[in-house]
Amino acid sequence: MTSMLKDLSDAGVSVWLDTLSRGRIKSGSLSELIRSRRVVGVTTNPTIFRDAISHGVEYEVQMSELAVRGVSAEEAVRTVTATDVRDAADLLRPAFLVSPAGQDGRVSIEVDPHMAHDTTATIAEARHLTWLVDRPNTYIKIPATEAGLPAITETIAQGISVNVTLIFSLARYRQVAEAYVAGLEKARAGGLDLSQISSVASFFVSRMDTEVDRRLDALGTSEAGALRGRAAVANARLAYEAFEEAFSGERWNRLHRAGANKQRPLWASTGVKDKAYEATKYVSGLIAPDTVNTMPEATLLAVEAQEHAAGRDLRSTYDEARADIEAIERLGISYAEVVRQLENEGVAKFQESWDSLLTATESRLEACTRRLHTWP
Repeated sequence: MTSMLKDLSDAGVSVWLDTLSRGRIKSGSLSELIRSRRVVGVTTNPTIFRDAISHGVEYEVQMSELAVRGVSAEEAVRTVTATDVRDAADLLRPAFLVSPAGQDGRVSIEVDPHMAHDTTATIAEARHLTWLVDRPNTYIKIPATEAGLPAITETIAQGISVNVTLIFSLARYRQVAEAYVAGLEKARAGGLDLSQISSVASFFVSRMDTEVDRRLDALGTSEAGALRGRAAVANARLAYEAFEEAFSGERWNRLHRAGANKQRPLWASTGVKDKAYEATKYVSGLIAPDTVNTMPEATLLAVEAQEHAAGRDLRSTYDEARADIEAIERLGISYAEVVRQLENEGVAKFQESWDSLLTATESRLEACTRRLHTWP
């Protein structure tokens, strides 16, 4: 056990892995990360599954069985990804059982991102995925779009735990927290046990720097250059301030007394995109209680290589974070415009990744079908 990973856990930061494949499960790699590197959760996305399904020999038997049945690519994707999520959830079940209120030990599976602007379809998909995976330590990933907000409320009201994804702006984060609290209130009115409902709010980090840095570089001034790499951490720190505000006060306390769990901020997209930055930039800069940091394996290994967590307690940085955002805006870079663009691009990229996953799955099914037809 290395010191920085222990420091994160001691500070109340849950370490999750931002990748999943059947090969990682079958080889024992995931079990080893759980055992030796304090990994207590896993998140997934369509790109990760596309790469795994395209190249993993571990999928051959199941894909052949699906090809024999003549299932569609959509059904095959759901069957294959649900299998991997279920198996990963079983590996993480011990962490789930010892985690306070079962908030860790979780694996996420997402609704079809093409439903991001359809509330009713998102709710139906969340119910279906919950049934399909059939594990209590699963999160259903729902995008934080306008249509996603009421879907979050209704899904939580039905007792389904949710990972709200693709959050970029402070305003949208506050709406997500409100949607969660409203869902808990409906769940309580319906007689559900609030202690069994959990949620995280996935606030995307590195993409903020990528876009703001691009605009700062275009300005080409020394003042702009001094602000490179400051937007993403500042934005996330202010989101944590909003988290503290949302989960305090009498309205929240009533729910808390009834057993409700806070919706923890989850720092997503924490691998650095600019090689000039420290590999642990979006980990050491975002240390605070009741948070999750979901890391690509390369980031996890970089964290492991550090002796200690050098970052400051996030709660002491709010004024500095506000000053950074304000300084960027004074240069003519609109915060509202940046986060709106990032949300639109985020949904579009997830949809493209989903389509790519379907195409890869269709190709794998066709290859299996050809082999079946040439069977001696």
